[in-house]
Amino acid sequence: AVLNQQGAMRVTREQAPELVDMVAALANRAGLPMPAVYVLATEQPNAFATGRNPENAAVAVTQGILQTLNRDELAGVIAHELAHIKHRDTLTMTVTATMAGAIAMLGNMLMFSSMFGGRDDNRGGGLATFLAMIFAPLAAGLVQMAISRTREYEADRTGAEISGHPMALASALAKIARAAGRSVNIPAERNPASASMFIINPLHALRMDRLFATHPPTEERIARLQAMASSGRGPWGTQ
Repeated sequence: AVLNQQGAMRVTREQAPELVDMVAALANRAGLPMPAVYVLATEQPNAFATGRNPENAAVAVTQGILQTLNRDELAGVIAHELAHIKHRDTLTMTVTATMAGAIAMLGNMLMFSSMFGGRDDNRGGGLATFLAMIFAPLAAGLVQMAISRTREYEADRTGAEISGHPMALASALAKIARAAGRSVNIPAERNPASASMFIINPLHALRMDRLFATHPPTEERIARLQAMASSGRGPWGTQ
């Protein structure tokens, strides 16, 4: 569904040989089946992965990212998206979103129950219902955001291991973050619920408290990748 929402077009090796070959090589390195490859006709540099399991997965990149990043940076981004596939993050976030929605629905049920079903204010039942109605959906949303941010950090780490170039991914994140605020991703604006799937938040001029953000701070992600590159562990330790 998200691919249709974003107006993504599937590409073959004949249409985009360098891109498809890069995805194939990185998927092989990650021990994953070859995912479908899609391109989004938007100038904003960005990317996402989708699919309930590695056998039914897709990697999507924008025209903007193909024009903005160099080869190593693009490989880092694709490796990040393959990490999401490897970790089955789409399934994880779908389950998390479903649970959050169910809790929010429970809060609404409690509200209607208190309004139309009578209250037992003398024993504190009314206050308890009110608190549950307000804070249960809020807590569910916070947990959902926290899981989303954790999944991004882990995809950065695994993606750097797949590509072997953590600093290239760090450079890509910096470029994407700078450009994202200067261009409007119209399909993403029309479907804001899909924003958490992108490697960088695609929504224009969205300023939210970090507590509610779906993505970790870009500077913190870059700092962690820099620490990986300087740790001396992995194939990047001798670069």
